[in-house]
Amino acid sequence: MLAVHGAAQRAVSVAQSFLHSEDATGEIHDVQADPRFQARGVDLLWQRSSGELLGVEVKGDRQAGRRGTYFFELVSNLERDTPGCFLYSHADVLLYVFLQTLEVHHLPVPATRAWFLARSGDYPLRQTHTRSGPLAYTTVGAVVPARDVLAAVAGARRIPRSAWAR
Repeated sequence: MLAVHGAAQRAVSVAQSFLHSEDATGEIHDVQADPRFQARGVDLLWQRSSGELLGVEVKGDRQAGRRGTYFFELVSNLERDTPGCFLYSHADVLLYVFLQTLEVHHLPVPATRAWFLARSGDYPLRQTHTRSGPLAYTTVGAVVPARDVLAAVAGARRIPRSAWAR
């Protein structure tokens, strides 16, 4: 569980650096610990210098970078039958961070979700198992090639580390 938590924190840190590179005078508020935003699947609030306020979900992936795939979480905890963040998030943007390369993928949530749901049967489901102390739970998600999403979803984009890290 510590490895999962550490990866999540690292992804949020990368996402914050990326957002600052996109809008240096904008403000970023970390709302991960706020139950009101947890229930909405929002990790960060990004107040752009233009005044626009966006909810941002951050997903850190330690493994998929080498395969070039996303893991869209459909069931968060199979044992408790809780929906996955990809389905319920009210975020405007999903920042998918490939932690091995620090590449950021900016995905508009509503458009990405609509695109995926229209063709969800085209992609295989996979399970991951997480241990939290004596308890374990299973997460189920779809494995989707990044190239499919980037080619089909308006506003989806790949940003290599060299474009945002300074």
